[in-house]
Amino acid sequence: MAERLGIPVLQPERLAPGLDLGAPTVIAVAYGLMVPDAVLEERDWLNVHPSLLPRWRGAAPVERAIMEGDTETGVTIIRLVSELDAGPIAAQRAFAIDADDDSGDVFAKAVGVAVDLLDDVLADPAPVPRDQRGEVTYAEKLTAADRVLDPARPTVELVNVVRALSPYIGARAEIRGRDVTVWRARVGDDGGFLPVEIQPDGGRRMSYEAWLRGLRS
Repeated sequence: MAERLGIPVLQPERLAPGLDLGAPTVIAVAYGLMVPDAVLEERDWLNVHPSLLPRWRGAAPVERAIMEGDTETGVTIIRLVSELDAGPIAAQRAFAIDADDDSGDVFAKAVGVAVDLLDDVLADPAPVPRDQRGEVTYAEKLTAADRVLDPARPTVELVNVVRALSPYIGARAEIRGRDVTVWRARVGDDGGFLPVEIQPDGGRRMSYEAWLRGLRS
């Protein structure tokens, strides 16, 4: 898309000093590697992070917030430093995580907030970033173990895992002796875990009720 819009695209394997970026400020979004100090010194680097830093520094802030049952998150614009997500804050805004929001919903909210914050930060000729304050928590990278729904866990926690891993990754469970991916779930009327939308291995996404009917037929 960038190339179709006439925007130059550079894809170095590693960032190194002297890279011609054509701008005094760089916006980093979901960049998975550390930027070397020598590169940071060449220009102003801003990082867009989808959490209320210092809560949920790291690789999976949206998913970890939902898994933890947070009812609020946000977007933080920081000056990039060599320590992971530890730079001073240029702008920050909170928004609610609604009870039915999954990761896709939260990312969509974050995009709109990030654009507004960046407009304000880039328009300020002399921004004064502030240090991060509060308890630091880390959003560790998701693993295969994070996907597994353990029936021994409280029902609300299981539903939160499903919300956190939908619509891109999917939680895994064994139901009626079958391995399935659970895309949506809720707390049932009896307080138990109730799948709403699942995907049997090798099959398509479908409602849980439709899948059950298929098993009985």
